Amino acid sequence: MNKSDLLIWLREENQQWEALLEKIGLERMETGGVVGFWSIKDVIAHLTPDHQRAISRIRAAKRGEAEPPPPWPAHLTADDDINAWIYNENHMRPFQDILEESQQAFQQLLDTVEALPDDVDTTVEQQGDRETYFVCFADRKVRPGEFFDHFHEDHESGMLAWLSQAENQ
Repeated sequence: MNKSDLLIWLREENQQWEALLEKIGLERMETGGVVGFWSIKDVIAHLTPDHQRAISRIRAAKRGEAEPPPPWPAHLTADDDINAWIYNENHMRPFQDILEESQQAFQQLLDTVEALPDDVDTTVEQQGDRETYFVCFADRKVRPGEFFDHFHEDHESGMLAWLSQAENQ
């Protein structure tokens, strides 16, 4: 695999994500019950820091710098605490702002990967039934598709089940 393959994969993943959001429709974006009491808007806000984190990790690794701090307060380490913080920071924000932030973060991720040298070391690893893509820098591997991996691993099946139920009502 090379940088070009990685960019193709990222774009394809994003197209599938955008197609799912289009299928869900604007009128359902703030309806709760998708993941627990979360809405689709809440899930998007929950996933967006994965793009932001991948960007900062790639940039830091490229420069040989230490692991950057997360986009949430560094003292939060438990998933439930991080998720609660992200929810509380975003739940009252307008959907359009959440969506635009997510789309901008994806574009920044693409720009960051495109700015890497063409011969950057990339690799693919099988993780469960999916392939996970990495960019490698000396002794560090960074997952540029962290957003999509997280979505597929933890939220896709629930979102699709919720959508199916919503479509049948």
